[in-house]
Amino acid sequence: MTYETLNISRDPRGVATLTLSRPEQHNALNGTMLDELAAAFTALDADPAVRIIVLTGAGRSFCAGGDLSWMQQSLAADRMGRVAQSRKVALALQAVDGCGKPVIGRINGAAYGGGFGMVSVADVVVAGESARFALSEVKLGLVPANIAPFVVRRIGPAAARRFALSGRVISSAMAEKIGLVSRVVPDAELDAAVEQEIGYFLEAAPVAIAATKALLAYVADHTDHDNIGYTADRLADAWETECGREGIRTFLEKTVPSWRTSHPFAHS
Repeated sequence: MTYETLNISRDPRGVATLTLSRPEQHNALNGTMLDELAAAFTALDADPAVRIIVLTGAGRSFCAGGDLSWMQQSLAADRMGRVAQSRKVALALQAVDGCGKPVIGRINGAAYGGGFGMVSVADVVVAGESARFALSEVKLGLVPANIAPFVVRRIGPAAARRFALSGRVISSAMAEKIGLVSRVVPDAELDAAVEQEIGYFLEAAPVAIAATKALLAYVADHTDHDNIGYTADRLADAWETECGREGIRTFLEKTVPSWRTSHPFAHS
């Protein structure tokens, strides 16, 4: 597929880089971009040749939040139309969050509003030191509605209240401290740091990664009692998979499983 607001490239290892591509608008989210994000992540998730997805932004910003022109157009719609446009944000975030492939956020600049939400659904987030973050909706008289479930899950209720109620801009160091960002590096080292994270994921079996993402999502929302039966089934399932059998066999034989890619950072 071709996209109006996104660029997608792939390398021979199965690493797909999805770039938000509205640099003149600081990659602000509009209806088209949200639809395309949902479609692109659904397609990449279904593509067996894709092992890892890197999510980043073109130009000086990662994502400046919602496009104000799009919001003005939504104001002109009736109630059902406004709800439909709002819902696009949730659907895009759910597509990223539910993807069975590892998603690495490469944060190269401002991540405000909806951009903050997109950071919240990445599995690993690497940010340059100059990156800035904000739940800026209240400064526009709005609320961080669709992103709230993902933000609260990522940084917890207390931090969510602190930053969502003030709309203040926070540094990359603060974002790392509250758990929004996994790692902060000098801007010039951003690509090398992302490549290091890619190396870790290339050590793991894609089927096992997808199953583990689903497992973690389930156990986070269920009781310990519910999880006993569920997790027992999932381990039994894993033992019965081809990759599970191969992983155990190659470990015992001290050989290399078929999914493993040699990488200089794999054991650092």
